[in-house]
Amino acid sequence: MPNNNRCSQYSLEVKGPLKIIHQFLIFTFYLVFNFKLALSSSNNQEYVLRVVSSLQEVNLSFLQVKPEVRKAEGNVSTALHFVLLGFSDLSNLQGFLFGMFFFMYMIIIVGNSLIIILTRFDPALQKPMYFFLANFSSLEICYVSVTLPRMLVNLWTQKRSISFVECATQLCFFLMLGATECFLLAVMAYDRYVAICNPLHYPLVMNQKLCVQLAVGSWVIGIPVQIGQTAQIFSLDFCASNQINHFFCDIPPIIQLACGDTSVHEIFVYIIVMFIATVPFLLILASYSKIISTILKLPTASGRTKAFSTCSSHLLVVVLFFGSASVTYFRPKSLHSAGPDKLISLFYTIVTPIFNPMIYSLRNKDVIAALRKLLFKT
Repeated sequence: MPNNNRCSQYSLEVKGPLKIIHQFLIFTFYLVFNFKLALSSSNNQEYVLRVVSSLQEVNLSFLQVKPEVRKAEGNVSTALHFVLLGFSDLSNLQGFLFGMFFFMYMIIIVGNSLIIILTRFDPALQKPMYFFLANFSSLEICYVSVTLPRMLVNLWTQKRSISFVECATQLCFFLMLGATECFLLAVMAYDRYVAICNPLHYPLVMNQKLCVQLAVGSWVIGIPVQIGQTAQIFSLDFCASNQINHFFCDIPPIIQLACGDTSVHEIFVYIIVMFIATVPFLLILASYSKIISTILKLPTASGRTKAFSTCSSHLLVVVLFFGSASVTYFRPKSLHSAGPDKLISLFYTIVTPIFNPMIYSLRNKDVIAALRKLLFKT
């Protein structure tokens, strides 16, 4: 078969069976990436025929693309294989880092699982506030599991390679779950607004049907947007270097590997962040402005203290998450630096999920009482 400027020779290995959603996303990325290249190649018809021919071998099992680099026009190459550098510069601390991050991961899993169990089985916690808290804890487990297990494997094996499709899949799940967290925090703020500002109507407004609709909406609203953003990012041509100076596939370090002008893609990222992060954050600010105004009007100091204690934990989580994430995604490409970016990313991907169970349990009397009943149950 004659070569053209964008040659693609795939060697596909079929691994063990995966979950249907994982297979679907991998298959989708494979299609999007290949047809993006087809549309930009000089011989579209021939390239499309070759892509369709290669897809005949796909049976919705895990695909691992063998070649490391795809040659493109001129001296540019499109990477089909990345290397996550992570913390490789700290060569003497690899064992310590593995132990520390593994311990953190266990704390996140155990702490959030405990909250899910308490809110599920304790009768005193069968309220909308704790229904959303259980959703939030489930989200935190999923969110940290997208990045941390891979980093632990890299630290343990010192094999930092990640295929193009695996990197795209990791980024897509990370973005979707990040969007879910933004909207779920906004929903939790609305729940506190109704409870404090309209307490008599709270049971009627926050009924079970509305709670389920708000929770499901938070989980799914970002899926199509973030799949599109992932496809947009991975349609870029990447230069000869395939080393991602990060511990997971994130937008800023991936864009830094892209060839040519990426300003259009950066603008697209800003627009998505404005929708996914800024809109929920403004809704949270609006809710808490009303909440604080209502609390200050309460006649007694004890009433003000009790009202504020019910929402202070949530407000602290909002500040931690939105504050650290906005520093990463609102800065232009020229201001990104590998070292600070890793530290900031550690904060909102690992540190914040560790503190969330502590914040919600230690500052909530109902959760503490339920935990005592569970631990000292005879």
